[in-house]
Amino acid sequence: MTLFLGLGIAGVVLLALSLIFDGILEGLFGGVLDGLFDGLLSLPVIAGFLSMLGFGGAIVLGTTGAGTVAATAAGLFAGLVAAWLTWKFSRALMRDQTAATPRGDDLVGTSGSVVTAIPADGYGEVLLRLAGQPVKLAAKSPVPVERGTEIWVEAALSTTSVAVRPVER
Repeated sequence: MTLFLGLGIAGVVLLALSLIFDGILEGLFGGVLDGLFDGLLSLPVIAGFLSMLGFGGAIVLGTTGAGTVAATAAGLFAGLVAAWLTWKFSRALMRDQTAATPRGDDLVGTSGSVVTAIPADGYGEVLLRLAGQPVKLAAKSPVPVERGTEIWVEAALSTTSVAVRPVER
């Protein structure tokens, strides 16, 4: 029973270490195995297998009258299931795609309003919506624009400033 508990604890410790050192085993075998195992040698998968082998074997050994061989078989089965589930879950997380990150060019053609008046020879501030979020940017215009005026973005000058023109209605 002590051996099984030791294996289970070692698996939990390895799982904690995998937060820091994950990818090392793939790096060691990378290129040699050419993606043959495709994540099966990752530390979380090995840690899941090892901990479930130990704790599963300890549970079977402690709760039933079965011997060490039956406890080892049950632990191996539980470890393989845990390793497979860890591998599938990590692959699903790695495939999770988010929407494309908005860029400055995505602002061109959007409308907004002037927050701080824009002088003809300087910068003011405008409030725009980028990916549904309000964004306040510095704005430059060839003509003076008063506060509260609706504007149209003509160009992204930098990541924090835009060229605008007043909307004519």
